[in-house]
Amino acid sequence: MGRMLIEAVLGTTDCRLAGAVDQADSAALGQDAGAPLGRSTGVSISADLAAGLAPAQVLIDFTRPEGTLAHLAACRAHGVKAVIGTTGFSAEQKAQIAEHAKHIAIMLAPNMSVGVNVVMKLLDQAARALSEGYDIEVIEAHHRHKVDAPSGTALQMGEVLAQALGRDLKDCAVYAREGLTGPRDPSTIGFAAIRGGDIIGDHTVLFAGTGERIEIAHKSSSRVAYAQGALRGARFLADKPNGLFTMNDVLGLT
Repeated sequence: MGRMLIEAVLGTTDCRLAGAVDQADSAALGQDAGAPLGRSTGVSISADLAAGLAPAQVLIDFTRPEGTLAHLAACRAHGVKAVIGTTGFSAEQKAQIAEHAKHIAIMLAPNMSVGVNVVMKLLDQAARALSEGYDIEVIEAHHRHKVDAPSGTALQMGEVLAQALGRDLKDCAVYAREGLTGPRDPSTIGFAAIRGGDIIGDHTVLFAGTGERIEIAHKSSSRVAYAQGALRGARFLADKPNGLFTMNDVLGLT
């Protein structure tokens, strides 16, 4: 994802790569950030977050929750805005992000893809129209290295569905089925997570009724869509002094 972001930035005329930060044990430290792309950027990959942020206006962060929160604290200290594509935050961690957003502008999205966020709007409409007589299941598939399940995108889809139906996701979500489960509770929203190979990210929401099924799906064939969405988020934050925003805000879908 880091390489995709660097390639996306280098492909623009209105954005400039100011820094590239990796973990302290990364073999890439000291290399030019464009080396994997056969490009020379003049920016060396560093483990020094403060040095990486010094010339930057916006940090684009696709890491892990604990790392993101540490990065946000540094962004707040240096007055740097942040676009966050990290997933798997707890409620407490989301509250910490909201607190940081009182001081710096943050765009947080479980999925940066423009297409996925359009799908979210379609799900809202579909759930309202199919609120009676249809069972709802969210099925997602990702590569073998993904560490959280369900995916952040799948959970966001669940939140959209639950809100459209006037429910609270924490009360109606079913994340696992095994053994003698009994008949399906029609008020629930089911989740299934598949992990394998190099699947970038597939999400399908199934509305199963009597005599018909409706599926709304999004399938990623490249991470470039996430990188382009992140850059749209960075541009959106350019004139924002502070606040917590989503891709809906970026795309005018709020």
